[in-house]
Amino acid sequence: MADRDALLELAVSIARETGEMLLAKRPARPEVLATKSSPTDVVTALDRAAEELIRARIRQARPQDAILGEEGGETPGLSGPSGEGAPGPSGANHVKWVVDPIDGTVNFLYGLPDWAVSIAVEVDGEIVAGVVHNVPRGEIFTAVRGGGAWLAGERLRCNTGVPLARALVATGFGYGAERRRVQAEVLAQVVPNVRDIRRAGSCAVDLCSVAAGRVDAYYERGTNYWDWAAAGLIAAEAGARFAGLNGKPASPELTLSAAPGLFEELHDLLAPLDPERG
Repeated sequence: MADRDALLELAVSIARETGEMLLAKRPARPEVLATKSSPTDVVTALDRAAEELIRARIRQARPQDAILGEEGGETPGLSGPSGEGAPGPSGANHVKWVVDPIDGTVNFLYGLPDWAVSIAVEVDGEIVAGVVHNVPRGEIFTAVRGGGAWLAGERLRCNTGVPLARALVATGFGYGAERRRVQAEVLAQVVPNVRDIRRAGSCAVDLCSVAAGRVDAYYERGTNYWDWAAAGLIAAEAGARFAGLNGKPASPELTLSAAPGLFEELHDLLAPLDPERG
């Protein structure tokens, strides 16, 4: 059986090394190599360098594991008869690492303080360990399934007993103009019903903020698996619900997280607004 604590220890070590590399090499204005979904959806040279470092360290330690990364896509492990997602040595689990080398690249580009290295470990299709390293703030959030969420040796607990009207809600916006228009329409209906809105610019940081009680809830359309694989586990292990709309799991269609009670209130506010459109 895969040792979850050992997997987390490796993930933390890699995330820490990657963060140190990014701080050391980040120029005053990082080079934009390419754009993805729109001209505002950027990739920097250091996004790719960070993912290459993470992949190299995983390969050195666990060559049998698969890796899914935002920049490099999915690659199979190096062992197993099929060479594609097959288990490693007899009796071993299928392990896949889910990597976002810089979650919050626009923040990284502009020198804003909320961007993170996110590494999750999936065993037999279930996320069992995760780390989110908010590099500028020097914060390392961790979780092992069933073992709680942690920051600096303190167990995290999300805020509970907060009604929707007093909830501080984090959200984010997509890169396409039409999606932004729809998100603005939805937000206009959310704002009068909550305490206030916060926009950090990183899905992973927002979910860790739910876990740490820095915000009460989070929702967003358009996030990807690597954005929330680690942070979703951290939020859940801190007591928050983490899911999509109408009983669906979290997905690019919508990701929603809050303590039980508030989760349902926010869900019921969002669902009639059809936030998955656009």
